[in-house]
Amino acid sequence: MSNTIRLTAAQALVKFLTRQMTIVDGQKVPVFAGMWAIFGHGNVAGMGEALWHVRDELPTYRGQNEQSMALAAVAYAKGTRRKRMMACTTSIGPGALNMVTAAAVAHVDRIPLLLIPGDIFANRRPDPVLQQIENFGDGTASANDCFKPVSRFFDRIMRPEQLIQALNHAMVVLTDPAECGPVTLAFCQDVQAEAFDYPESFFAERVWGNRRVRPDDNELADAVRVLRTAKKPVIVAGGGVLFSEASDALAGFAERHGIPVVETQAGKSSLPFLNPLNMGAVGVTGTSASNQLCEDADVVLAVGTRLQDFTTGSWSLFKNPDKTIIGLNTQVFDATKHRAQPLVADARVGLEELSANLGAWTAPASWTQHAKDGFKEWMVAAENYTAASNAERPSDAQVIGAVQRALGRDVSLMAAAGGLPGELHKLWQASYPSSYHLEYGFSCMGYEIAGGLGLKLAQPDRDVVVMVGDGSYMMMNSELATSVMMGVKLTIVLVDNRGFGCINRLQHACGGERFNNLYDYNTHQDVSPQIDFVAHARSQGAIAVKASSLADLEAALVESKKNTRTTVIVIDTDPMITTDAGGSWWEVAVPEVSVRPQVNEARKKYEAGTLSQRIGD
Repeated sequence: MSNTIRLTAAQALVKFLTRQMTIVDGQKVPVFAGMWAIFGHGNVAGMGEALWHVRDELPTYRGQNEQSMALAAVAYAKGTRRKRMMACTTSIGPGALNMVTAAAVAHVDRIPLLLIPGDIFANRRPDPVLQQIENFGDGTASANDCFKPVSRFFDRIMRPEQLIQALNHAMVVLTDPAECGPVTLAFCQDVQAEAFDYPESFFAERVWGNRRVRPDDNELADAVRVLRTAKKPVIVAGGGVLFSEASDALAGFAERHGIPVVETQAGKSSLPFLNPLNMGAVGVTGTSASNQLCEDADVVLAVGTRLQDFTTGSWSLFKNPDKTIIGLNTQVFDATKHRAQPLVADARVGLEELSANLGAWTAPASWTQHAKDGFKEWMVAAENYTAASNAERPSDAQVIGAVQRALGRDVSLMAAAGGLPGELHKLWQASYPSSYHLEYGFSCMGYEIAGGLGLKLAQPDRDVVVMVGDGSYMMMNSELATSVMMGVKLTIVLVDNRGFGCINRLQHACGGERFNNLYDYNTHQDVSPQIDFVAHARSQGAIAVKASSLADLEAALVESKKNTRTTVIVIDTDPMITTDAGGSWWEVAVPEVSVRPQVNEARKKYEAGTLSQRIGD
């Protein structure tokens, strides 16, 4: 009989986590960089006690909110390009459900995240326990069932020995390049404290590698054949390029074969801004250079991308009826979207083998030059939007220009929902892989500050700049205090347009009357809020200042480099001005019937837009 060690289930879980290793830059390091925790009755006795004993091996970090701490864990894993990750534990009930949104972010963005919410008593003795949800028709249900649709793998631990299989399966999912995403282990609170004689082999050190799947010979041959016929090829670089660490392979492939590259939100920074074949952002928030190429393309090599609607212009962007899409992706679900020719493989390996088989083939030189000329034209237009100005309330684009002038390209940028992602996608000039960190798959407001904290933990030697709107800041800002508490410095630029400026513009564009978005356009309001963001940030321990102009902003940013703790710089902006150059149509359904002529006019434009969609093509 094998040797055993008697531990509680919680002790066994955390001991197992400390024994999982990976290789980063030639060094063996723990897969799990830490555990975010907010304790309650559902996890403090079991998980809390277990974590205290391994606090030097598996650091425990105290969050302010369960959602935001899990978002920090998401950003950490993304910042490491999925090489390492973090886990999160909460009590049952509201604490657990607060993590559901973060699970959805990780699910959409294909990010490894281990969630360990406490659960109800497996033995049912105290039912209904505090915070338990009772389903009259299902005695097995708990609030944690909400995690099922947003988890790649879900299990409820109702016996200590179930951990042996569950944790192994969890690690397989968390480290698999195709199946990667959130794992939820709902941990019954009584089981956390129960002991079991675990085999010592369960705690043997294991090193998890980075699986690089090479392409099938037939799929590779088909992709090579299609590319050799191309006269107007384009590469769409998605987040999979970064996860695969394929930036050098992509740059070499594009240069050898003369193919221009366009970048999705997740794929931006796959190539440096200065690469002559980087055409920049694509799609709804794309550059005119990228989008014109995509409209004409006869072959689209989609590398590591989900081809979501912002990339495809709701499938109106790729207009060539004779085009072929090649889906180079580790996940067959993504590789075959929109009848693509699949090339199921790791991005780096796939590009290398494609290039080797293409040999000396290149796209027509006239096409490559056409792309470069188009990007030069785009930059002339873009610089007009980001140029310095003495406007009383500058645009987001002008703020972006000020940040870039003051701090340069050698910073890691963090942003998420609202109007900033579109402007940043078009206008930010990223200089190195994974330096542009936008959460725009789930477009989660409130991600920015928590995400900045996670990104800085992942990239401690880089300056992390968070750009956030006032609406998103108001939704979730409490990890600002955590960054101060932990000594993790962030530079936060808070653009205040007095509400939800992006959705206000969309509401207006759809013919709607402006209301319920900006503070000055609400229907039930006695007082228009005058929020002192500087005072609020200072109350959480941050250094905070108000910039009265773009020049003040640049000066404050330069000064912030000297600061040793998180700094918040607030600037008022215009909610209506946006970069109208570039971009493509995006499908947002407009009411078919309305008494408002503005809505009827918007409906006509909407119907005209749908005619450009190539459904199923």
